[in-house]
Amino acid sequence: MNPLEILQRTPKTNCGECGHLTCLAFAAAVTRAGAEIALCPYIDLQGLEQYGASNIKDMENLAGQVAEEHDLALVQHLQEKVSPLDFGAIATALGARWQWDNPDILYLRYLGQEVMLGKTIVRMDDQTILDPRDQILLYNYVHSCGGRKPDNTWIGMESLPNSISKIKTLSTYCEQKIAEHLSGKPMHILSDISGQLDGYAGPADLSSSATSSLVVPVLPMVPQYLLFWEAEPEDGFEAKAKVLFDHHVLDFLDLESLVFSAERFAERLVQLINNYCQYDSILPGS
Repeated sequence: MNPLEILQRTPKTNCGECGHLTCLAFAAAVTRAGAEIALCPYIDLQGLEQYGASNIKDMENLAGQVAEEHDLALVQHLQEKVSPLDFGAIATALGARWQWDNPDILYLRYLGQEVMLGKTIVRMDDQTILDPRDQILLYNYVHSCGGRKPDNTWIGMESLPNSISKIKTLSTYCEQKIAEHLSGKPMHILSDISGQLDGYAGPADLSSSATSSLVVPVLPMVPQYLLFWEAEPEDGFEAKAKVLFDHHVLDFLDLESLVFSAERFAERLVQLINNYCQYDSILPGS
């Protein structure tokens, strides 16, 4: 199926609930980047059964291959863009470290892990980052050359300009995922795993009503403030998570990269929560 065939199955209202700005952008993402067609809550799926499972699988594989090739091309493009930058001059503004004997290398933290970023290669914890999407995020961050330092002024995604199409994506792939995995866990779990994320406590006035909270510097100048409220079934409230950003965050990342960074934050946090619970379950007396 081509993008126009997918487009005809959408309501063509550009509501943004799928996480894309327009229905056409959604259709292109489905056919070219392997996005899930069910992300559109109003999509007309009638007749798609004619596409057998093997055909659909072939389409998914092809879409995944095309998306990866696109991402790798973008990595190369970004490497070319950062190539002329003086890493020594921008390191401090990015919260990175720089050494005279390796002038084309920056050292920085990414979700509690050590990153060595060069102009042609990126390594994390001494292993090459295989997923090009992480490389895109890191190179976009470096290409910003820094900006205004975070100053503990926190805002939601909805307060950032032109973010309406990203709010649903952030909620689905970050906040809801975090809430689901924190619900029912010990209140102290965030503080217990905070060291693995370089996390620290945020301003108490914002977290006073929350069950637990944590600030995580996803990148040195891109802190994200997680607030979590446990479910209260007797009052009809489900577990809820909210991620806040520094009000100058767009000095360092565009909206697309920012949402991806939050998704990676959620994935890393869920991994650490699962590891914590697995370890806790095998301790004597647990």
